[in-house]
Amino acid sequence: MTKEIPHLDAAFSALADPTRRAILARLALGETTVMEIARPFEMTQPAISRHLKVLEDAGLIIRRVEGSKRPCRIAPDAIANVDRWLGMLRDALAKNYDRLDSVLASMMTEERKERP
Repeated sequence: MTKEIPHLDAAFSALADPTRRAILARLALGETTVMEIARPFEMTQPAISRHLKVLEDAGLIIRRVEGSKRPCRIAPDAIANVDRWLGMLRDALAKNYDRLDSVLASMMTEERKERP
C-alpha cells in the first residue's frame, strides 16, 4: 500500500521527530525563511537546516533560493498524500466499528428474545 503513495515511509519517519513537526506547524502558517524557522528553537541554524533537509527529502516541504534567503513552504501534495493514506485507515476503522455495532445489536436482540 505504501508504494502507491510517494514518500509515505519517509514522511512518517520525518514526522516522528518533534522538532520537524514543530517546523511543519510553523510552515502551516505560511512560507518563511530558514532564519525565521530557526528563531524559536534552541539549536543552531545548521541543525535546523538538517531538519529541513529531512523534511524536504520526505517531500513534505519545498525550499527555494531567493538571493541570500532560503524560503520554505509546505508541499501541499505530500500532505494530501499522507491525509489520503490516513483516510483509508479511518474508513477501514469505521467499517470495523459498524460491523461491531451490528454484532452487538444482534446480541442484544437475541438476549431480549431469550428473556421470559
